[in-house]
Amino acid sequence: MGSFSGLHWLVVLVIVILVFGTKKLGNIGSDLGKAVKGFKDGIKGEEDKAPVAQANAEKTIDVDAKEKSKQ
Repeated sequence: MGSFSGLHWLVVLVIVILVFGTKKLGNIGSDLGKAVKGFKDGIKGEEDKAPVAQANAEKTIDVDAKEKSKQ
């Protein structure tokens, strides 16, 4: 029950291709790539949005402070 050799992995790959077909495996790989790209873009987007959200929060606090001082 040791590790698999290269021949074993080749047999497993052939069986997977026979079961799922090359078109379905290509679609799965494409979908996985799109998901990873979307995740990376989402992470970048959150980093870019953070300073803007902070600036908006500061403006809101300033407006609230001015309204309270008028009362």
